[in-house]
This record gives sequence, structure tokens and C-alpha cells, in this order.
Amino acid sequence: MPDDITPPALLEAIGLTKRFGALVANDNVSLAIRAGETHALLGENGAGKSTLVKMMCGLLQPDSGELRFDGAPIVFPDPATSRARGIGVVFQHFALFDALTVVENVALGLPGNEPLGALAKRIEDCVGRYGLVVEPYRRVGELSVGERQRVEIVRCLLGDPRVLILDEPTSVLTPDESEALFRTVDVLTGEGRAVLFISHKLDEVRRLCHRATVLRGGRFIAEVDPKKETAASLARLMVGAEVPRTPRIVAHEIGAPRLLVKNLTVPGDGSRGSALHDINLEIRAGEIVGIAGVAGNGQTALFNALSGERLARDPESIVIDTVPAGALGPTARRALKAGFVPEERLGHAAAPDMRLSDNVLLTTHGDGAIVRHGVIRRSVLQSTFAEIVKRFDVRFGGRDPKARRLSGGNLQKFVIGREVLREPVLIIVDQPTWGVDAAAAAFIRTTLRAKAAEGCAVLVISQDLDELIEFTDRIAVMCEGHLTEPVPVAETSREAIGLAMGGAHSAPSHAEEHAHAV
Repeated sequence: MPDDITPPALLEAIGLTKRFGALVANDNVSLAIRAGETHALLGENGAGKSTLVKMMCGLLQPDSGELRFDGAPIVFPDPATSRARGIGVVFQHFALFDALTVVENVALGLPGNEPLGALAKRIEDCVGRYGLVVEPYRRVGELSVGERQRVEIVRCLLGDPRVLILDEPTSVLTPDESEALFRTVDVLTGEGRAVLFISHKLDEVRRLCHRATVLRGGRFIAEVDPKKETAASLARLMVGAEVPRTPRIVAHEIGAPRLLVKNLTVPGDGSRGSALHDINLEIRAGEIVGIAGVAGNGQTALFNALSGERLARDPESIVIDTVPAGALGPTARRALKAGFVPEERLGHAAAPDMRLSDNVLLTTHGDGAIVRHGVIRRSVLQSTFAEIVKRFDVRFGGRDPKARRLSGGNLQKFVIGREVLREPVLIIVDQPTWGVDAAAAAFIRTTLRAKAAEGCAVLVISQDLDELIEFTDRIAVMCEGHLTEPVPVAETSREAIGLAMGGAHSAPSHAEEHAHAV
């Protein structure tokens, strides 16, 4: 499309304002999503992006301002009306039923009564074209977060949207999967559709998007051409200041092993063999070990085994701070001063319809401070809740909202803060910065670094290889249920890690790579 031609807006927000009590979530915000363009919506967690999107698809009604579709004023009383007009949304938090198969979940989101066999064929055609691998007859409860994200994207694409809103679509996708999604977006805009792309990955925004609208504190800050900006300049617009990098850890003593995993094997679901094969891992006090890998290669099974959500056959296969823990459940492992942060923060780490203060109880009820003799000490609970909010800068409207009311980044800070305040000797975090803005991500990484410096052992499972290289000490790779030997970050490379992610069950050092080359 020539630079001097401004395409028409398919969906336009004009002066939208939305209040929740005293909180003004959106204050006179305007945004035009134009045909044939990919438009980025940027801002910190809590900047008002989700509220704006919910008004644009009928989940919320604005207090003032108006929406226009194809140039004409329109009201979307509910999401079904917006979908019928061709607005598709893939939200960051999924709307899938674990007990149903992929094809059954997709059918629930589409109009009509298409036979499941025909719909499964359409799903296969879609994933074959776009490279977003989805198996129609797998049960959703067996899928990783990355795989669930693909289901949501495919379901949305099958609705043939004129406007596609993608909320953090690449947070749990591999680089290859992200590239496939970008090709899909290019095809869609080439057909004259409009795409609203919400992401904290600013390099992706610069590569993919034609325009970018920046929100801060619920207000419009700027509309820019991201290709003419740097990631740093975009971050400054979002935050209003420079975003600090995660500092490398100050030299400190590495202590005794806090976590020992010895020959851990976990059976699969019956159709895929073992979920984990003979896993061996040691993490010592004061260090951060990262586990890289493509989604669905055993990371979830490993987290569940380490957290006690799935018990090991041999109690000695998992040792926490010298105590055999393989046969202990999550509460007993937390009593050993272990902390756990699962990848799915809403629904797994936090109960969506419970207030934040009550969510504090989920992992602290066995510590003895908040609950004694079966009685909740409300004053201690409230003071603990207040300390989490203050120390970890958790932002929300109201005094004590339900967990689902928080933005993704603020909920993640709350969940991590809840574990860190317990002063664990071991903390295991799965996807620590998934869908989190740059400032919050830096805060979370710095927090984990500080805990390691205090003598805590930290295990980080992440699909963000840049994140692992930036702030871990050693990196291992999971592939098809196997775990490579962790190697120091300084002694490996992205290429070596990528090779292991592709199926080579070792992550060679620089020296080994050189030897192979010779």
C-alpha cells in the first residue's frame, strides 16, 4: 500500500471513557484500526489496553464516546454481536474447557452445528496452511499453555474475521511458531483485513506493525510508526522513563544443593509413552538454573512433579533441602520452604473469582502464621496481602478485587510476591514473564536475582530464550521428556541450545562446537 494513501478504518474508537468506581481505566481514548494494516496497542500492564479491547468487542460498554464500524456508529451489546460483524479476539487468558477435545472447544466458539468430522478437517487445513500445529481430537486438559494458545488462534481464524484482535499472541509460541503467525497476519492484512496486535515484545511490533498506539495510565500518549522507533524509545513512551535492564548477579557464595532430582521418570497419558525420562538435576543455593524448550516437551509434567501436584514413585527421586520429597504433596513441600509459580496464573496460580487477599491463603495456609488451629487470622492475612501489594507494586482498582480483575502483569507480580514473601529456600517458576510488560519483567527478574543472592535456589522454566540467557547461571533443555545436563550460560550459545531444543539430547559448549566444526 503506498505510503501517501491512508486506508479506511474498519473499527474505530472515538473518545472512549470507562470508569470502575474511582478508577478511570480509559480516559477519552481514540484508536483507528485500518483495513490492510497491523496496528499495535502498547502500554504497561494496567495501562488500559484490556479495557479498551473489551469495549471494542462488546464485553464492556463505554461510559462515554462511541465506536464506529465501516465508518458508521455502532453499539456491540455483547461479544456475539461483535463476532457476527466480523471482529475476532484471541485473549491472553484462554476460554477453553479442559474436559473437551480441541474440535469440541472450537465448535463451541463457532455459529451453526457443523459436524465435528468436517470441522476437524477444516482445523487440519487451517493448521496445515499456517503452521500452528493443533491435533483436533486431543483433550485440552492435556495441552500445554503454548498448545492452548494455538487452539484459540485457530478457532478465531476459522470465524473468518474482518478485524482480528490478538492479545499477546506470541507469549507462549516458539520463534518458528511466531514466524508462522506473522505470515498469517501478513496474509490477512493483504486480503484487506485489519489486525490489532497487543504485545510487550517490542522487536516484534517494530517488525510487524504499520502503526502503534501507546497508552499510559488509561490515556492516549502517542500514535507512532514503530518501524521508525527503537525498542528503547517505544518502552520510554510506555513507561515514561528508561526501562532498567536486569543486573547481573553480584558475586556471592554458591551453597549446598537445595533441589536434587535423581532418575525421575513420570508415565505419560497412555498414548505417548513417558512424560519424563530419567530426569537428573541439581540446583544449589545461590544459583538460577533455566530450562528452555518448545512447549509440550515435558515442562508441565516436570513442574507438576517438582511441585507435588503429581507424586513420584520413588520418594528419593526428588530431594528438597536434604529431605526426600517425591511422595509429598504441595503443602508438605511448601513446609520445606519451597515455592512454586505455575505457568497459568489465572485458574492455576490464582482462583479467578476469589479476592486477592483470599488468594494469599492458597499457598500460605500451611505456614502457621495466617492459619492457626484451623482459624484464619484475618489481621495477619490483611497485613501480608498489603505487604505483597506494596513491595511488588501490584496495581488494581478498588480495595481487594477478584483475581480476574487484574491485568496479567499485575497478577503475575502478585503471584510471585506471594511466594517470595514466604522466604523460600527453593522457588520454581514456570514462564515468569509471560505476557508481562518490559518494566514488570525487569522487576520480576531482578526479584529472582535478589532471592538467589540471598541463598535461595531458583529454577526458571521459560520459552523465552533471551530471558534465560539474560539472567540465569546455567541452562538445560527439555525435548520429548528428556533433560540435558545444565551448562553455564557463558559456555554455551543460542545455536547450541537451539540444537538441543530440536532433539539433540545435549547442549554442547563452545569448545565442543569448535571440535565438531574441525
